[in-house]
Amino acid sequence: MTADNASGPAATTTISVDSLFRPIKFGGAELKNRIVLAPMTRNFSPGGVPGENVADYYKRFVEGGVGLVITEGTEVNHKGASAYPNVPHFFGEEALAGWKRVVDEVHAVGGVIIPQLWHVGSIRQPKEGEVPSFGPSAVMHPSFNGKGITPVEMTQDDIDDVVRAFAAGARDAKAIGMVGIEIHGAHSYMIDQFFWEVTNQRTDKYGGDIAARTRFAVEIIEACRAAVGPEFPIVFRFSQWKQGDYNHKMVNNPEEYESFLKPLVAAGADYLHASTRRFSTPEFEGSDLNLAGWAQKITGVPTMTVGSVGLNDDFLHMYAGTDAEATGIDALIERMDAGEFEFVAVGRALLGDANWVNKVREGREGDIRLFQREMLASLEANA
Repeated sequence: MTADNASGPAATTTISVDSLFRPIKFGGAELKNRIVLAPMTRNFSPGGVPGENVADYYKRFVEGGVGLVITEGTEVNHKGASAYPNVPHFFGEEALAGWKRVVDEVHAVGGVIIPQLWHVGSIRQPKEGEVPSFGPSAVMHPSFNGKGITPVEMTQDDIDDVVRAFAAGARDAKAIGMVGIEIHGAHSYMIDQFFWEVTNQRTDKYGGDIAARTRFAVEIIEACRAAVGPEFPIVFRFSQWKQGDYNHKMVNNPEEYESFLKPLVAAGADYLHASTRRFSTPEFEGSDLNLAGWAQKITGVPTMTVGSVGLNDDFLHMYAGTDAEATGIDALIERMDAGEFEFVAVGRALLGDANWVNKVREGREGDIRLFQREMLASLEANA
């Protein structure tokens, strides 16, 4: 490990990494490997418009070897979509022109890129005089510990407006040269709020058991599919964990999981991105399969795993003041070789070293720079 890595000796991978570097078709594109840049919120697009700094940011990961880029979450065109300043829009002439520039520059260096379409729902805390936040039910999000603002329960018109906003985002993504989309249905944002029984207490067709609570997501996927046609890839991201309950289990066994996944795939999701804090954690008793592995086994569609790849600790401990240390990726490769999942999304390891993929491929793990908390300032300065 290089001198700028003060976290201890480098952990090395002892088995072949070749399975990570097999090409694979992704809609009309061919990916050079199975490694995906995970979507990570940045807040570096003033006024919602991505600038040249955004293009430079994504280009460096392509040049560093990633096969597929999934952008940071981008806001769909709905009045309650965003809770954060300077998150990029995925609507409006100026923002879409900015994203078109990003696409063109990523393509110019041989990259493949898709946007993540996002609505935060009741996580948003409106200021006085602003439009309210929206959620499946008038239930304050648990992450606020009772000190936030209760959202407005969505009417059918509200639901239809959000569905149309996602479909418009999908249509615009295709029009500017993106090769697919990811729909953000994880981490207790709006779509996930419909999945979560704590925030979804509806008694209509959008509430009830886990299969019924997928209906909102199903309508979004169906509308996006209608907007882009049959060959345009749709990735759907979901998670068991929720903000305010990081140990939550939305489904407790494979049977419940099947009830959750099958409607999403039937609606038109081509890929499933199973967000976990640690990819190495088995999901259900009696099996070593993780959340992505079970999704691929149940549905047969390709899945992405994610969570602490190349690192020994999850992201929550970073916020608590503990930096993760490097680990080898033998366990990851063994799972991929066993057919557990088709793609691996990587976040913090790539933030620490944009050339992480090339260094893994070339056997230069000892040269990898680790992502540490003090790097955040330099990332902001160079974004």
